[in-house]
Amino acid sequence: MGLKRAVDFFLALVASIILLFPILVVALCVRLTSPGPILYWSKRVGRFNQIFLMPKFRSMRVDTPTVATHLLENPERFLTPIGSFLRKSSLDELPQLWCILGGKMSFVGPRPALYNQYDLIELRTAHGVDKLLPGLTGWAQINGRDELPIPEKVKFDIEYLERRSIGFDMRILFLTAEKVLRRRGIKH
Repeated sequence: MGLKRAVDFFLALVASIILLFPILVVALCVRLTSPGPILYWSKRVGRFNQIFLMPKFRSMRVDTPTVATHLLENPERFLTPIGSFLRKSSLDELPQLWCILGGKMSFVGPRPALYNQYDLIELRTAHGVDKLLPGLTGWAQINGRDELPIPEKVKFDIEYLERRSIGFDMRILFLTAEKVLRRRGIKH
């Protein structure tokens, strides 16, 4: 756990420095294309089911209901002019580097549930997945991302819990980069 935290902190620090210019460009684009704040602070469930605030570049209008995107009727109508691009390119996730630096998240782990995704939280807790730090990416994201039903997502979270290692994390990071570049598994 200590080694993983040290690697997460170091990689997040390096990534924050390298990506500073793109982060500033995305922030400016969000500001210029849509009224409202640049960042959206989402209540998420962290390790041991503790609630924390997770930042994302805002890709949805400010009047969007606070539910998982797949639960919205016609989610495309809530996207900002650059929202679809931010989501498909995963640029909306860049501010989560701050959560990794602060120890609320890891690069690899189960994606943090929304505070009101009770079925997902309950299943993860029943299987001990709640003891893991949530991740910027995870084994479930590699195997389906938005396309997975909750029980299947939790099966991948359990598999990650049982197989976790630095080598497995590196494999997941490599596969994530490949998926992001190919824009696979993203619905909105």
